Amino acid sequence: MYEIIRSNDAVLLSFAESLMKDAGISCMIADQAMSILEGSLGMLPRRLLVEEDRADEARTILIDAGLGDELRDPRD
Repeated sequence: MYEIIRSNDAVLLSFAESLMKDAGISCMIADQAMSILEGSLGMLPRRLLVEEDRADEARTILIDAGLGDELRDPRD
């Protein structure tokens, strides 16, 4: 899996996840359970992971949806 977005914004992650599912791209939100450790303060970011072989397609979809500024640098 390839990390494409890292954010504390649950709405942003939900929207991006919905876009991926609509496109048929397998994805998952990682680190959701970390809120137990941090006391539900929302300080630890969650990560949207997509299929590595479809990462470029996922990036294009997110850019087209206006989420280009939220994307992780592919070199990271």
